[in-house]
Amino acid sequence: MQKERKTIESVVVNASQMQAIEKLIFEAGMPVPALMEKAATLTANQIQNIYPADKFPLIGILVGPGHNGGDALVIARELSLNGYQVLIYRPLSKLKELTANHAQYARNLGMKFGSKIELLKNCDLIIDGLFGFGLEREISGQLAIDIEQLNQWHKPVVSVDIPSGIHTDTGQVLGVAVNAAHTFCLGLWKQAFFQDSALKYLGKVNRIDFGIPPHYVWKVLGKPAPIQIMTKEMARKILPIERSITTHKYKQGHLLLICGSRTYAGGSILAGLGARSSGVGMLSIAAPESLKSLLVSHIPEALIIECPENQWGAIASLPFFDFNQYSAIACGCGLTKEATSVIETVLKSDLPLILDADGLNIVAAKNYLEMISTREAETIFTPHLGEFKRLFPNLTANEFLNRLEIAQQASQISKAIILLKGARTIITSPQGKTWLIAESTPALAKGGSGDVLTGLIGGLVAQRETIAKPLEDIVASGAWLHQQGGILAAQNRSQLGVDGVSLSEYILQVISSHEFGIWNSEFGNTQV
Repeated sequence: MQKERKTIESVVVNASQMQAIEKLIFEAGMPVPALMEKAATLTANQIQNIYPADKFPLIGILVGPGHNGGDALVIARELSLNGYQVLIYRPLSKLKELTANHAQYARNLGMKFGSKIELLKNCDLIIDGLFGFGLEREISGQLAIDIEQLNQWHKPVVSVDIPSGIHTDTGQVLGVAVNAAHTFCLGLWKQAFFQDSALKYLGKVNRIDFGIPPHYVWKVLGKPAPIQIMTKEMARKILPIERSITTHKYKQGHLLLICGSRTYAGGSILAGLGARSSGVGMLSIAAPESLKSLLVSHIPEALIIECPENQWGAIASLPFFDFNQYSAIACGCGLTKEATSVIETVLKSDLPLILDADGLNIVAAKNYLEMISTREAETIFTPHLGEFKRLFPNLTANEFLNRLEIAQQASQISKAIILLKGARTIITSPQGKTWLIAESTPALAKGGSGDVLTGLIGGLVAQRETIAKPLEDIVASGAWLHQQGGILAAQNRSQLGVDGVSLSEYILQVISSHEFGIWNSEFGNTQV
């Protein structure tokens, strides 16, 4: 059963899906009190491990009216029985029956209750059980004032399931939200954990596995789940880390990189280094002729295709050659917006095409989305949010962006695989499959890291025949590998930024490590 439950570790749900799964569990005979006891007791055990009583003797509990408040009261009971002193803030008088029963038991244990947040001012740790998943309305009035005051105390806060005030699906703040130092997500990962807007409120995150039977999950979501986290184990099955002893370079893919200009010469180098780290068998780089010696000095194994330049030092046109000799094309890094003819040419190819940077900007400026949607071969966009907004202005008109939703809609419109960069990168396909990258590092917030990503994904896509996996899976594994390279670089260098050359080297270290054994995740790695 334990092995079977591991199949749902990477599943991500929205609020209505989680409600439907819980409904099936209750209809099958699991009592609500038993589920509450299981989830809350496991959470209490984790809290005691992280915040021991000798260092955090006085605990404040925020109790809401629903079952999230009931979870918090069970946690309060367990902590009280294990030597903590517990104070309970209960701002709302009406409680659900089960939560009210736990509140009465807490009183019988001698816990002090109050409706004013000042009761908790001297606490060493706060447990947030005001609102769980599914909150839709904004928090307002005195309760909002109290939460803002709590946040100003800068005390460590543990949120049960999700910080109160965060929308479960969009990650948006509903008026005001609890700023947690640690969040324990109950059961299945919720979409908010992968929305950039929620990240600063989540703190460190772990999932509490309280034993949801997988067949209820699959009954609601279907199998495989439409939204999943790319994990180390999944990436290991996709990335080309093992090769036949009889293989040769022509069996390992041939990537055509079209990139660079006099202004942005480094973009072509970094994309080439990213492609190198993918293990692609052959690499050709089409770049302005003036960059040839520079490229040869940095990537001597690449075949350099010299392209005529226009007056701005960008590629004026592509020399005539047969696209069929390549396995994939990656285009856009350092290209400049003056290379419109290049994009027009590659869009006519029948090869998988990765577009980034100025490749995307030209598509947006020239309204080429319709042309892309009719391509027979696959197209992959790798935008950051600014490029995404230029490509899909109608989807991003609302200032409160649900990044998951708009990425999925953009993929449907363009018929392209969308890799939307961010602190939580999203990869979604026109068929509706979505991958999420659960980790990142601010060290990747540096010019050039996107160029490395483009080359890396291009090199992996060029090896598609030997990898033999769906294209969106290959793209997602490349994004995961890129993030892990950045995390490793930050551990060994600095969170303030890692240069593209070093990033490509750390990517090689990740993929060459024994079963990615150097990787140690704080996100979702603790399964209780």
